[in-house]
Amino acid sequence: MKFINKSLLLISCCLMILMGSCNYLDVDKYFDDTLKYDSVFSNKRNFEQYLWGAAGELPDESKIFGNDEEPGITGADDIFTLMNWDLFHGKALTLGLVSAADTRGLGVWGKCYKVIRKANLLLSRIDECRDMTPLEKQEFLGYIHFLRGYAYYHILMNYGPAVLLGDEVLDTNESTEYYDRPRATYDETVEYVCAELETAAKYIPTDIAIVNFGRPSKGAAYAIIARVRLQAASDAFNGGESARRYFGTWQRGTDGAYYVSQTYDERKWALAAAAARRVMDMDNGTRYALHTVPASSDGSYVTPALPEGVPTAEFPAGAGGIDPLKSYTDMFNGETYPTQNSELIWARNSDDVRDFTRQSFPVFMGGYNGMCVTQKVIDAYKLRNGKTIDEATDDEYSEEGKTTGQDIFSGYTLPRRTYNMYANREMRFYACIGFSGCLWPGNSTSESTYSNKTISYELNGNAGKNSGTGEDRDKNYAVTGYVLKKYIHPSDNWAGSGATRVSKVFPIIRYAEILLSYAEAVNHLSTSHTVTMESGEEYVLSRAGNLQDMIDAFNQVRFRAGLPGLRPQDYASEEAMQEQIVTERLIEFLGEGRRWYDIRRWGIYEDVESQPIEGMNVEADGDDYFQRVTVNHADYRNRVVDRKTVLLPIPRNEMRKAPKLDQNPGWDD
Repeated sequence: MKFINKSLLLISCCLMILMGSCNYLDVDKYFDDTLKYDSVFSNKRNFEQYLWGAAGELPDESKIFGNDEEPGITGADDIFTLMNWDLFHGKALTLGLVSAADTRGLGVWGKCYKVIRKANLLLSRIDECRDMTPLEKQEFLGYIHFLRGYAYYHILMNYGPAVLLGDEVLDTNESTEYYDRPRATYDETVEYVCAELETAAKYIPTDIAIVNFGRPSKGAAYAIIARVRLQAASDAFNGGESARRYFGTWQRGTDGAYYVSQTYDERKWALAAAAARRVMDMDNGTRYALHTVPASSDGSYVTPALPEGVPTAEFPAGAGGIDPLKSYTDMFNGETYPTQNSELIWARNSDDVRDFTRQSFPVFMGGYNGMCVTQKVIDAYKLRNGKTIDEATDDEYSEEGKTTGQDIFSGYTLPRRTYNMYANREMRFYACIGFSGCLWPGNSTSESTYSNKTISYELNGNAGKNSGTGEDRDKNYAVTGYVLKKYIHPSDNWAGSGATRVSKVFPIIRYAEILLSYAEAVNHLSTSHTVTMESGEEYVLSRAGNLQDMIDAFNQVRFRAGLPGLRPQDYASEEAMQEQIVTERLIEFLGEGRRWYDIRRWGIYEDVESQPIEGMNVEADGDDYFQRVTVNHADYRNRVVDRKTVLLPIPRNEMRKAPKLDQNPGWDD
């Protein structure tokens, strides 16, 4: 009898698959799961294993460098690579190769709905687990709601409006009509995500044991809410000019409702400000802080004196007492142990980040030389005194000549004869950018051939276009003359005896984002708003009333980088402050996957992506190399700027199975 029941189940499931169930109902591995359900819910240990197994099926946030399911760092204007799009899926989007019929590896729609179904199943059967204490049950419920909310978060960020299933565990042998459901609106999806995470925050712990590093905490739930609220308040999703441009004709087929609101609501900015403020206020403002490393005057590094104009008060009131370069770089390159880093609100250990640093290494050091930073990023970095390159005097910044001496600061060596464009720059520049003339230590190998080398990206330099080998030599060069070094430790190497790489951690969300989000949200408040959070906190917020709070939050990020804070003209108007925020987020979060979402929510995607991708003249040697040029390669010339890529397409096979499921704008081809 047991055999017959299993056989009937298998047949019915197979019939359902042949009928073509939607991915948000996908029963992949359903028979295995179903046959094990009795054991899954029989005890706490199995229940927990199933829960974290489901969590493991969520998109990996650290996969932004390659094998990416979300646009990653090659889908925007800050990183450019000649590597193949089938590894760097964000590049496929910029080349116009992605369609609803063939998403070229991009997309998390089906994966997230599988997780949602498992979360609903866990919720529906948790009472069957008899050896679970009431306190344990509450914590599990919190994690299940986080799991479900975070799955919907990924759908929201990449596709916009979701199909909201609530607690329903859908059957697997119903007619097609049973599964045909319309999408919610964007705002409805936002509220659902935030409600799920608010519920999660009531039950999941504030502190995560070291052995469980990578699990979300109460602070992680609050921080993701802050990110979602900021997204929802931004121009493209809050009745702004770009909301009309992107979504002005996009209405739900079932009732004509606008998927994205066409009416501006300032209160959304207040909700975003309050959500960020709540994270800042956790444990009376002591729960999170920007990562810092103490200043040193001897030993392995010497902290340089702060430039004139940079406040010398102890951080966070100024930049005193810290080493700005190490404070920033050590939390990315593996030097700082992640569980000791109070800036990481939520992070995960990542072999992907460690392994994809190879894309930046020169070929002769075992790398692929192709994770290239664009000239617009280089130009965005300020000088050490906080001036932009346009504000600087000729004595402070020059695009002619080279330095005459070596400069060593914070353990970093700027070699003699460095091109003047790269001298006197802020510390985040040296933490993140590999440029022609910079030193690559690679100290884990004892072979001098591969360590402590000054790298040249000139045509015939040791890392130039003509240095490549093998069948991919036409791709293994730094086509802009710059590579990303943000996650590379001085000891990391891919060549030579004993070469190793330090383990890396990926910051899913960190405190610097909360500070900048708070500043951005407050900046857009023209009147006073009172916001009462689900957790009980009440905030009265306005630009006038919270102006100093806005400045202080923003300045912490600047001071940590060793820079002056905002000048009165920088925040004199809403527009002026927004310019500061746009630039600061570009620099602070370079290589963290935020840029793709930022330029879309701000409504500036078409403008910034239409600008030429520039770099140095990698087709030349000597002084001719140090000339700004537009990248001369088909991968740049074939780039496409198309407003439909504000959101990803729902796969076509999903659309065919559910007539009420409206496609995202522009993807009906």
